[in-house]
Amino acid sequence: MKNQILFALLAVAIAPLSLAAAAADAEAKPVYVGVDGDNIAVGGYDTTSYFDGEGVPVKGDAAFAVEHDGAVYHFADAARAARFQANPDAFVPRYGGHCAWAMSRGYLAPGDPLAYAIVDGKLYLNFNAEVKAKWDKDRAGFIAAAEKNWAVVPDDAKFGG
Repeated sequence: MKNQILFALLAVAIAPLSLAAAAADAEAKPVYVGVDGDNIAVGGYDTTSYFDGEGVPVKGDAAFAVEHDGAVYHFADAARAARFQANPDAFVPRYGGHCAWAMSRGYLAPGDPLAYAIVDGKLYLNFNAEVKAKWDKDRAGFIAAAEKNWAVVPDDAKFGG
């Protein structure tokens, strides 16, 4: 009986550590930064701009760069960079900026910063306008499939270019 109680207490003590490790692992997924090796995410577009006013993406400026999850994000000004830093998860594109439609099919492909959609407050990129048009026909279905696939993408996965 003592062993069972000790085991139960140990399990309760370790559970939060396991959950924290799983959450940290989920954060370490690959970010698409292009194939030229500069680590610039979202083609240098200011990710906060997708959520403002008319939702028209604005190019960021390297003078207002912020590193997040191994990628460099550019912003139009210091206030936007600070807004991102306060809550990066609100502004980073889903699937590390990879194509949402491709992720629904189980593979990585580049996301085009101009082939985008905001769904339930999240930014999704697609390969191009044609692929986005396919994705738009069943956003909910493609997002559900992509979420399952993204959960099993290895942390060191790279787009094959």
